[in-house]
Amino acid sequence: MWLALQAAGQFSDSTHYYIKYASTGSVNRTQDAKSYLLNNWLAFKISKRKVVLNADAGYIYGRQDALKTNSDLSASLNFNWYQGDERRFYYWGLTSYLKSYSLKVNDQFQGGLGAAYDVVSRPAAHVNLSNGILFENNDLLMKDTIPDVYHTFRNSLRLYYKFTISKIVVLEGSHFYQQSFRYIDDHILKSTNSLSIKLRSWLAITAALQYNKINRTERENLFMNYGLTMEKYF
Repeated sequence: MWLALQAAGQFSDSTHYYIKYASTGSVNRTQDAKSYLLNNWLAFKISKRKVVLNADAGYIYGRQDALKTNSDLSASLNFNWYQGDERRFYYWGLTSYLKSYSLKVNDQFQGGLGAAYDVVSRPAAHVNLSNGILFENNDLLMKDTIPDVYHTFRNSLRLYYKFTISKIVVLEGSHFYQQSFRYIDDHILKSTNSLSIKLRSWLAITAALQYNKINRTERENLFMNYGLTMEKYF
């Protein structure tokens, strides 16, 4: 799932780097049952005055007793291209890949272009709207067993926000609605919210809520977990 990382402020012609790693999860064990869920996510960004390149990858694995519930891999590579010095409006390009046991996605590729605008751009508050057109190639499982291989074009609408309170508490969210131009009943919902409390400038405790739904496979998942987030600018 794509999350374009943002950075406020003016950039010089020099190159800036950013890396972020989050490891969250939950474990439950009783005399009658046991379950666990592990969620690992890594992001890397390279920023110049006119161009920002983002790359991220995540993997979620879960089991309930002897049954596997999750084995979900996602990765994306995207760029932002700024024309003016204000950096509030920019164009973006994206490629992404998804393989999800819980959503019954054998393979899904997305690639496309669009534009975005910072509705609010301050050091402690950032709100961004973006829209674009994606080409998507799918290999899905309908009703768990029926293969469905097809391609389509989608409109991709996204709302992103990040609020920082006293430089300690960070609320961040990214929400997508992606509607197929080919099938009226084919849409994708993606929603991620996280709340982090900084222990150090590079270390935070994070609680995250993530929801995904693919209408065509009639599958959805919801994750609520907690753990540590490490980040570094250099």
